[in-house]
Amino acid sequence: MPALPISELQALAQRALARAGANPAMAESTARALVAAEAQGLVSHGLSRVPQYAGFLENGRADGQAVPAVARAKGGAVLVDARGGLAFAACDLAVAEAIARARSHGVAFAGVTNSHHFGVAAYHLEAVGAQGLVGIAMGNSPAAMPMAGGRRALFGTNPIAAVFPRRDAAPISLDLSLSEVARGKIMIAAQRGEPIPPGWALDRHGQPTTDAQAAIDGMMVPAGGTKGALLALMVELLVVALTGARFGFEADSFLVAAGNRPNIGQAFIVVDPDALAGSDAYLERVETLLAAMLADDGVRIPGSRRNALAARAAAHGLSIPDALAAQLRALAGAPVGSGPA
Repeated sequence: MPALPISELQALAQRALARAGANPAMAESTARALVAAEAQGLVSHGLSRVPQYAGFLENGRADGQAVPAVARAKGGAVLVDARGGLAFAACDLAVAEAIARARSHGVAFAGVTNSHHFGVAAYHLEAVGAQGLVGIAMGNSPAAMPMAGGRRALFGTNPIAAVFPRRDAAPISLDLSLSEVARGKIMIAAQRGEPIPPGWALDRHGQPTTDAQAAIDGMMVPAGGTKGALLALMVELLVVALTGARFGFEADSFLVAAGNRPNIGQAFIVVDPDALAGSDAYLERVETLLAAMLADDGVRIPGSRRNALAARAAAHGLSIPDALAAQLRALAGAPVGSGPA
């Protein structure tokens, strides 16, 4: 389809989510995050998630009327209760609290409990980097990977992200899941009836597979084998044991419409560089490392490709598949063939 302005796509997604039962704040924050992912080329976490989220709202796997709130707080630590709603408004609140507390205490830990799928982990750190602060984000998800030596899915793919601000330049932005590949890529392959590369996943019997649907019914391969599994364990403990959320094996899959409210967790750690070596020393050290990295041909700064794609989308709009556009229009109650609004 022809490219559409980001604002129009966000309005379309927001209307679709609102018609599925999301309150205005939830619909707006979710649509904004999904369009941002689409603009950065992360289509597995972009607008293709709108029908999925709408289904969660319609069948009660997410409470569209939930309003997140601070449940507990002490110094630099704060716990936000998402109250069973979609994650984005709760994460917005948690990040805002973490920034404010890091300014006061030097460091802050904001946990989110009773939450849902939180999309691109690095997205939530954009506000942190814009404030000149260092941030880490992590979250668990429904069980998709085995523990090292195990043969059943126990941990989620448990994404982690980090942001490191720079002097007069876009922050360094890292984002990765702890599976060999993001599960959303397998979801897209299954929707298209395409095979997946070897080494991405196991079937339900624990055998390697290139069949995307068999992978969905089976397990993801941890990135780096045992090391990836141990990192996934670390994330589960940080975002669940500290927040009271559910472990991955206690939450039903996001890839099916029916199931429980996942009530999983997220955590955001924010550090003020000025509280440690000082902002000037921090910025000098960052630039020294980047200069050494960029001395090698072919090295690029993490996040630079996503930033370039987002800038292009802001200037020229985004094209999405016709089938997805039709699906979004139907969910939003817009006539087929009409514009997004």
